[in-house]
Amino acid sequence: MKSVRRLIAVVLCLQLCPIPAFCAAPDAPQQAGQINALIPEAKRNGAPAKVKDELDWNDLLHTEHSGRMRAGLGDGSIISLGSDSEIRVVQHDASSQRTQLEMGFGKMRNRVAKITQPGGKYEVRTPLAVIGVIGTDFYVAHENNRTTVICYKGQVSVTPLGNARVVKQSEESNEQGKALLAGILLNPGEMVEIGVDSVPDQLKPSPTPPPVQQASIQDTDLPDNSVREVSTSHRKRNILILAGLAAAAGTAAGIAVSRQGTGAPLPPDCGCGK
Repeated sequence: MKSVRRLIAVVLCLQLCPIPAFCAAPDAPQQAGQINALIPEAKRNGAPAKVKDELDWNDLLHTEHSGRMRAGLGDGSIISLGSDSEIRVVQHDASSQRTQLEMGFGKMRNRVAKITQPGGKYEVRTPLAVIGVIGTDFYVAHENNRTTVICYKGQVSVTPLGNARVVKQSEESNEQGKALLAGILLNPGEMVEIGVDSVPDQLKPSPTPPPVQQASIQDTDLPDNSVREVSTSHRKRNILILAGLAAAAGTAAGIAVSRQGTGAPLPPDCGCGK
């Protein structure tokens, strides 16, 4: 009789007292990292971003014309957004070292921690290409329906998507080029441009003109001093890009631009020669 009473008491307690284990809890956001520095205007998921804001999977990061942002991921990798840029942190699992970022437009530098986990990968997608790395330092830009990738350190694999392809010409054979287009491998100091232009395929990466490499670094650098320094960097960037492209083409315009003294040394945080 006592055992029956005890059973009834237990049943009544279960009915009156909620048990957390049976309550459906909403899925907690999966953390990817943290915003370490920024220059307004910069946003996270449409709201003004702040230093030390946590980053979660699927967060959308956006910078206006005057804004820049630097974020640290859970495995120690660092992403730096230039102005007028937008990326989505699709996923970042620090334990398995699997990272996927999607760039809608703009400029971004990636300083990637060495991947040591089996199956680990770090991947950046633009509308025209997939960029994959294993421990490196590289730059990605997507503007005017073109994706530009510059490798500063390590190696970068670039795979065009759909009907996109390399938009510069090389002297190699078409057969070799088509094989490389399945996964173009960039070494330090090399760059590639992916687009949908009706021009012959380039069959191997081209050297990065030093002014272009310097401009890409300045575009994604985040000075600690003031916004005024950033605006000066924008003016230098335009001169450097024009000089580098002209020098690469060997045109008369390149000679004129080079007289403006655009061959400044690389900034200290480049890491290109490390």
